[in-house]
Amino acid sequence: MKNLAGLMKQAQQMQSKMQEMQTKLEAMEITGEAGAGLVKLTLNGKSDLRKIKIDPKIIDPADVEMLEDLILAAHRDAKTKIEAASAEEMQKVTGGLQLPAGLKLPF
Repeated sequence: MKNLAGLMKQAQQMQSKMQEMQTKLEAMEITGEAGAGLVKLTLNGKSDLRKIKIDPKIIDPADVEMLEDLILAAHRDAKTKIEAASAEEMQKVTGGLQLPAGLKLPF
């Protein structure tokens, strides 16, 4: 029974660390860029869109498709950075514990 009590305590500590990590990720803001910085898109750690900055030089009513592509590319860049930051935070929480493939935390 001693091992079970210790395991429960570890689970509670991990749950607390997970909650802290989620709060930290929500407060984090990461900017993705495209077109050499002409389009910038800022997301928080939960991938919620916070800001879009578009350089007026690239706004061409005759070429809306290019602007749309740049926005998508900036979003993809920001999302990739968020995933990397999230994985780094998760490593801190799990102490380097390797999770099974396909298992992502937080659930």
